Amino acid sequence: MNTIPVRTAGKLYGVGVGPGDPGLVTLRAVELIRDADVVAYHCARHGRSNARAIVAEHLGTQVEEALTYPVTTEATDDYQGRIDAFYTEAAGRLAAHLDAGRDVVVLAEGDPFFYGSYMHLHKRLAHRYTAQVVPGVTSVSAAAAALGTPLVERDEVLTVLPGTLGEDELARRLADTDAAAVMKLGRTFTGVRTALRRAGRAEEARYVERASTTTERRSAFEDVDPASVPYFSVGIVPSRVHVATTPAARADGDAARPRVSEGPSLTSDVTVNPSSHQSSSPGRGTVVVVGLGPGARDRLTPEAATALAEADDVVGYTTYVARVPVNPRQRVHGSDNRVESERAAFALDLARSGRRVAVVSSGDPGVFAMASAVVEVATEDYPDVAVRVVPGITAAHAVAARAGAPLGHDFATISLSDRLKSWDVVERRLTAVAEADMVVALYNPASRSRTWQVEAARDILLKVRDPATPVIIGRDVDGPEESVRVVELGALEPSEVDMRTLLIVGSSQTRWATTGAVYTPRRY
Repeated sequence: MNTIPVRTAGKLYGVGVGPGDPGLVTLRAVELIRDADVVAYHCARHGRSNARAIVAEHLGTQVEEALTYPVTTEATDDYQGRIDAFYTEAAGRLAAHLDAGRDVVVLAEGDPFFYGSYMHLHKRLAHRYTAQVVPGVTSVSAAAAALGTPLVERDEVLTVLPGTLGEDELARRLADTDAAAVMKLGRTFTGVRTALRRAGRAEEARYVERASTTTERRSAFEDVDPASVPYFSVGIVPSRVHVATTPAARADGDAARPRVSEGPSLTSDVTVNPSSHQSSSPGRGTVVVVGLGPGARDRLTPEAATALAEADDVVGYTTYVARVPVNPRQRVHGSDNRVESERAAFALDLARSGRRVAVVSSGDPGVFAMASAVVEVATEDYPDVAVRVVPGITAAHAVAARAGAPLGHDFATISLSDRLKSWDVVERRLTAVAEADMVVALYNPASRSRTWQVEAARDILLKVRDPATPVIIGRDVDGPEESVRVVELGALEPSEVDMRTLLIVGSSQTRWATTGAVYTPRRY
């Protein structure tokens, strides 16, 4: 009895062929293309395919399927409907080959899953057939290589944007990122350029056309004639770290890096960096007081990052402004930590002249930081200037999170500094908190000139608290010298505490578990 062999379906491959240079096609891609039964590729109605041209030397007896777009860049009343119908029909054609047991390779310029047309076929076929995707070199990587400029460095963020986004959305996202790649230029070029200018990034932006090919073109984005831009071009806003640290940038001095004013006094006699496209119109500026969080980049909120990116000027204590990512178009004004009112007035003067100003504080700006000073000075002397406060993660919460959950019930925060209030006030408040049996976070416990307050605070608390009460000593949390330890209140050694330390003293209900975690139950 003769048996009829069961036909096995073919396999589907989405194969990235890179940005244009045949030498950038991977070995795996070449292997699959040569062994394929069917090679499919997208093309316009003229029949030419960039993807096919890249791998032409590897084609031989394979069946070729040209997937011809019904529309490309021309206007049409039902673009999406026609494209959806096209992909459904194209998927049907490839499915016939797969059902017949033929392996099908679909060529994709760049990478198949990076704005690639292959993904529309994958979504229609991968649930029915064995499918595999072979990555390729993207146009973004090729453009960066062509420019000889790093895209991102260290902890910078790269944002990839389609030029088809609305101008407002493009401008917002460009202002909110360290580096960017803008795809799908062509007809969108003018809108993208306007968005770059609104975001203050146009002078940084570079243009690359047909990267890695013999017709490659590179230039400053501002120098490009919009009428000459093809679809296969990319806008690159490269690494700010690289721009600010290259020998050429250092040699250019102020033209390459932000100008920083330092010292205890500040003036509003500033020169606007010519790379900024933002105008300075009197009465239209703003001040945003921004909380940087305890230190780590991932503790900075998206709202705070946006406020920093949109600013024309960054104002703050020198140690804190150094934590703001370098932006060559911005002016940075650092000052001594003891001139809060002067710093606030300086920022408000800048805003009154039309500048967008970010005043930065570590942690949360409303907790022993700059928000109070700015709001107070604005209320008294600058009622015409808009002020907004952007919160941040506090030092107390950062230290608490490292230790467990010591702030699980009622707690208080007290600064041990007696520079802006008398020690009598501090002493009364410590006594009240101790008698109320609340957890207390102690800010500003010591400095070079204040060395006795920690011992005094410990002794006040010990009048009410058990000597075994857990105390969390958090130093430089999120910084390179981070240290978090737990000791008993009676064993707290003041000499181990400095200005970079925050203390959390537990209540009678706070527990120090054998695992090392410290927590305060929510039930009292």
